[in-house]
Amino acid sequence: MRRYRAARKLVFVVMTIMGVILLRQNSYSADVKTAADVMTVKTDQVCMVNDTVMGKIQIPVKVNGKTYYGCCEGCVGKLKKIRSFRFSKDPVTGREVDKAKAYISKAPDGRALYFESMKTVEEYHAGNHRAETEGK
Repeated sequence: MRRYRAARKLVFVVMTIMGVILLRQNSYSADVKTAADVMTVKTDQVCMVNDTVMGKIQIPVKVNGKTYYGCCEGCVGKLKKIRSFRFSKDPVTGREVDKAKAYISKAPDGRALYFESMKTVEEYHAGNHRAETEGK
């Protein structure tokens, strides 16, 4: 009987310790951001006319079933009427990117940069970007 109680107590202690470890691990992982979270910016926090990360939600603009964002009524009008404000070039590949579909990252100077894939975002931040510096 004594052995049974001791074994039961040991199992309880081990299970309690494992539970605490799992809870701490889960709470820690919720605070950890992935590389993609750190490198990308929420689309709705960018004025796509002046290409600035604003840090707050902007005015949504629907054009051809896609959503773009502007900071004021002037920018909203430009996004609706002028195609060039809805597109940019990927700074790594140099290819045209639709801003509504782009992966957006913040340049050191605060500008919004638009990328065609997470791979090109990572290449840019690793310092492997050719297209942005070519021709300057």
